[in-house]
Amino acid sequence: MKKKLLIPALSLLLILPGCNTLKNLGLIPSELEMALGLKDALSQGLFKWANAFADPNGNPLVRFAFPGEAAKIEKTLRDLGFDKVINQVTGKFTNAMSSAVGVAKPLFFDAVKSMSIKDAANILITDNTHAATDYFKAEMKPGLMSAFRPIVDSSIKIEGADKEWTGITNIYNKIPFINKPLENSLTDFISARVIDLMFVMVANEETQIRTKYELRKTDLMKKVFSYAEEELKRRTQRN
Repeated sequence: MKKKLLIPALSLLLILPGCNTLKNLGLIPSELEMALGLKDALSQGLFKWANAFADPNGNPLVRFAFPGEAAKIEKTLRDLGFDKVINQVTGKFTNAMSSAVGVAKPLFFDAVKSMSIKDAANILITDNTHAATDYFKAEMKPGLMSAFRPIVDSSIKIEGADKEWTGITNIYNKIPFINKPLENSLTDFISARVIDLMFVMVANEETQIRTKYELRKTDLMKKVFSYAEEELKRRTQRN
């Protein structure tokens, strides 16, 4: 009901002159509100991402997969009778990913908080439904990789997965006619995979928030994204 009342009223006011008047009425969010609304949306996506890793066995997306031609590599090793070894190392890498996420979660939330007000406001009104996530990824991924790498490396060693992976690579790389040998270290691969999965989930949540009013969990998100919807429509009609 609130959305039905808010959108027509906002639509009417947006076509009337006097942008300053609308701002004074509080109907157009300030740059600070736009930034905070986007940060709310990204944080909501981050919570969902972190929760997905809380039970990795229940979500195939967050399970460890071999780098490169994952399915082909795994099938080759299983055909050679290494099912038990594959299951063991896959489970340990999955656990290492999950453990690393728990330790690194504050890094991601800090990265969201560090987004500038001006940059955030500039990417609110767009037909790209995951524009904020794209910006966040471009700006933050290099720094996140640097911070995440030692956490992942430590988690892998605690699990003992590094030694088991060395055993698998030695077996696989001795198979005749292998075009691309497996890497001995997966620290960078797993770090990048976890971070990329985060951005996929956050982008999906941003898209949902931009397109579905009921998923805007805070009053600020409701105000900011409702305004963005109507402003985008107005610009499209004007062009």
